[in-house]
Amino acid sequence: MQASEPTASVLRERYQRRMLEIRGAFEAGASGAATIAARASALDDLVRALWRQAVEQDARLKAGVALVAMGGYGRRELFPYSDMDLLFLLDGRLPEKQVKDAIRRLNQEMWDAGIRVSPATRKLAECERFDEENAEFAISLLDHRLITGDAALYTRLARQSVPKLLQRDHKAMMTRLLELTEARHAKYGGTLFHLEPNIKDCLGGLRDVHVCAWMTTLRSAGEQAGRNGGATESPEEGNDFGKAVEFLWLVRCFLHYRHERDDNTLDWQAQDAAAARAIGVDGGEPRGNDAAYWMRYYFRCARSVERRVRQRIGESAAVKAPSMLSGLRRERRAEEHHGFRVERGMAVLDAVDRSGQDAAADPDVVLDVFRAMAWTGCVLGRETEERLTRALPLLSAQLEEGPALWLRLQAILTGPHAGNALRTMHALGVLELLVPEFHGIDALVIRDAYHRYTVDEHTFVLIDTLHAMERPQKGPMAVWAERFGGVLRELPHAGLLYLAALMHDTGKGHSTDGHAVASRRMTENVLARLELDSYESGLVLGLIEGHLEMSSALRRDIFDIETVRGFAAKVQTPEALKMLTLFTYADINAVHPDALTPWKAENLWQLYIATANYLDRSVDDERVGAHEESELLHRVAAMLPGRKTEVAAFLEGLPERYVLTRSPEQVRRHFEMATRMDEDPVQLDFHYAPGVSELTLVTRDRAQLFANIAGALAAWGMNIVTADAFSNRQGMVVDSFRFTDSFRTLEMNVSEHANFVKSVHDVMTGQVSMEKLLSGRRRGRRKAPLVTVATRVEFDDEASSHSTLVEVIAQDTTGLLRALSLTVASFGCNIEVALVDTEGETAIDVFYLTRNGAKLEKGLEAELKEALVEAVNENASQS
Repeated sequence: MQASEPTASVLRERYQRRMLEIRGAFEAGASGAATIAARASALDDLVRALWRQAVEQDARLKAGVALVAMGGYGRRELFPYSDMDLLFLLDGRLPEKQVKDAIRRLNQEMWDAGIRVSPATRKLAECERFDEENAEFAISLLDHRLITGDAALYTRLARQSVPKLLQRDHKAMMTRLLELTEARHAKYGGTLFHLEPNIKDCLGGLRDVHVCAWMTTLRSAGEQAGRNGGATESPEEGNDFGKAVEFLWLVRCFLHYRHERDDNTLDWQAQDAAAARAIGVDGGEPRGNDAAYWMRYYFRCARSVERRVRQRIGESAAVKAPSMLSGLRRERRAEEHHGFRVERGMAVLDAVDRSGQDAAADPDVVLDVFRAMAWTGCVLGRETEERLTRALPLLSAQLEEGPALWLRLQAILTGPHAGNALRTMHALGVLELLVPEFHGIDALVIRDAYHRYTVDEHTFVLIDTLHAMERPQKGPMAVWAERFGGVLRELPHAGLLYLAALMHDTGKGHSTDGHAVASRRMTENVLARLELDSYESGLVLGLIEGHLEMSSALRRDIFDIETVRGFAAKVQTPEALKMLTLFTYADINAVHPDALTPWKAENLWQLYIATANYLDRSVDDERVGAHEESELLHRVAAMLPGRKTEVAAFLEGLPERYVLTRSPEQVRRHFEMATRMDEDPVQLDFHYAPGVSELTLVTRDRAQLFANIAGALAAWGMNIVTADAFSNRQGMVVDSFRFTDSFRTLEMNVSEHANFVKSVHDVMTGQVSMEKLLSGRRRGRRKAPLVTVATRVEFDDEASSHSTLVEVIAQDTTGLLRALSLTVASFGCNIEVALVDTEGETAIDVFYLTRNGAKLEKGLEAELKEALVEAVNENASQS
């Protein structure tokens, strides 16, 4: 007599014990491959047992239904908390309503066991049709295998339906797969180098491993369509790609067990934990338990996957691809070069060059290949990459230095696709042959919560940004890219700018403090090998050593002639100014996608123009203010007939910065706000924009005014990027704040705009307590910082002729600007100008201060410094 099947609850308990055993094995050192295969096997057993129970209850289910694993489950790659794709395949003769209850019960039992099921029910004929709106189903079906049920029905799926689907629709499936891949890559900024990467969906992640396999299957559909498991690429031992895949499997298992859910984000805490346990690495790498070095290994693995997926995309160029392949210059016939050819967007090495030697070992041929990549956007085929990798020792022995090498390198650097050419050179080791100094920043991570990319990728993004200035762009930065692009086209030595860009951060591999000096020192060796003349070398070295000077100047009042004079003394020549301006624009943009805003670009342009005028000696310190003011007065008065005297009285005493930074329309608005103060003593003008919004306050001057409005903005979660505080001789204050909407409160809730303005108004009139507003904000938004920022307070009495400059660098916390402003006010100091910036977790607040109309005394500076540090610490403790 056959023993009865165990109950569903017993089956669930068995499965859960298996999960604990699998986790225990992983913690004891089991590989990622073994772990994901073990979970797939455990699910197979559970599904089969549950289906046997279903068949026992309803004999009609013995035929006409097959349970088929798809996707990751079909590949036997089921991670600890991943969901499972399960297809209930019907032959069409069995009515779906007869199996509906059985399917529902099985799915419910799986859910009760803690398994997330993604079920699909299809008739056999439906599996032969490709639906562009649900392409994911057809792609998942590429990875299919029978779990249980009607084996004959499954055989028809595997040998007839899937081959028919592939034969008829493989081109449409390839096109859709490319579109989906492009959209996913775009979502993550088109780069694998993220501060906290998603190891499944980011470029170079596990999804790209699957894309490589699917593309291989689709390309070979005509001859290999329908092979069972055809989408699986088994990693070969010793193969870089295979090692990378095994590493990613292991890390994803680690993340799932750590988070106890399907969370694939490698956040900072997970990086620390993975490094401490040396997840996926042997004893030789990374160095100790250093998370930054462990991440270098991760990025190298992800880069291996990225190279493979880009190769597959290039090999699929015959399919009409989306914009992922746009910009790639393809010829109908092969484009012949010495030692290689470019055909259908791929560079293919000849067997030998003209002298009869291996073309992959000829430096002239190899560098010409990368020049073609830089200028046409073509990619290297897999075979060409493998040949170059094998030929590196021979290539190194035959490489000559001097002016000829500089001409070759310059031709690569100045190509519109130089960034991608350099990335490939770097991945293959060719870039390090030319510039060994670059090796120190290979996949180097700087953990400062501000830089999005590794140091090497930051360099390539910077070069991409420079080249993008010469192409039409869309979006809010298009006008600025075009404007700065005009400066780039004026450069007589553009190649030197790109060389400086390539080398500017190489010192970070040896010193994170004062890396500019280290980078200069390393670049001196490169310039000596390339034999550049003294003038060219001077431009490159000066730009590298001073590449942070313009960013620093932007944290000063760029409308103060002392700022311009000091900055001009550092750049000295118009060409050096142009190079540094372009470099700074690209350098800020290469930090992370949102770092360069239209407001920052405008400030950069204003500083560039002011400094260029100063170097050309076309500026007159005494006359600019008066001239601009009289012109402004004339234009504003023209908009307000008969009120010129009133407008003049309003402008009287306002500083030159106000005159230079406000349009006549803005001044007219501010004047009209001032005239309405009898109706409401607090006049507010709010202008919302998705990037940077602006709030202007016009009211009578009084104590803590600046601090209170800063606090009100902080209470709403606004991140203040800059602020101006002006007052005229009548004691009228015009304070303007520009800020970003950190939590998208105003963007997602248009109805909140009026509430926001009213809230600020009520705080300014005293109707609402500031402390109450801020305390509610702190309770709702408290979050542990990723990095700890040491507080620094520095005074400068030389930067301005009329004010003392104080710079506060501290942890960015809610209400910090208000706390600093209150402290300044408590010492009887007036804030003439406030420049506020945030870099990741670091707040950089600069104030131009006066007391009784004069600079601060030394004794007062010491007392204020101590009080500011105390204010920072107290505010942090409350945040």
